[in-house]
Amino acid sequence: MEEFRFSFPYRVRVSDVNYGGHVANSAVLNIFQDARIAYFSTLGPYSELDLGGCGIIMPEAHVFFRAEMFLNDQLTVAVRCTELKRSAFTLEYRVERDGMLTAEGTTPVVCFNYQTRKPCRIPESFRLAMTEFEKF
Repeated sequence: MEEFRFSFPYRVRVSDVNYGGHVANSAVLNIFQDARIAYFSTLGPYSELDLGGCGIIMPEAHVFFRAEMFLNDQLTVAVRCTELKRSAFTLEYRVERDGMLTAEGTTPVVCFNYQTRKPCRIPESFRLAMTEFEKF
């Protein structure tokens, strides 16, 4: 996890577990979202709805399962930006339990103006905050 500058604690909840007794596929995306929200707030007064003038949308998501996760597992979810473009950036996630990799994934994130319903440039204040935090 040393290559990630941000990590977030997460305890597996009942609603995360499926009929197989382990964390459901869909729950991992929710775990990523919780960590993403915390990551944005670490950068400044940012949220998924307001990165300093626009919100976000995600055109796709990738999840790779490496080990089962169970009810009440204490996880560490790390987030980092791996690519920063004009209107989009890519976030990478790593989930561990006691130092063991359990899941990882990526989400391309597009800045989106919900009034015009169109993609827009990454707000300069957010770009600067992310660049400084990630040491690009």
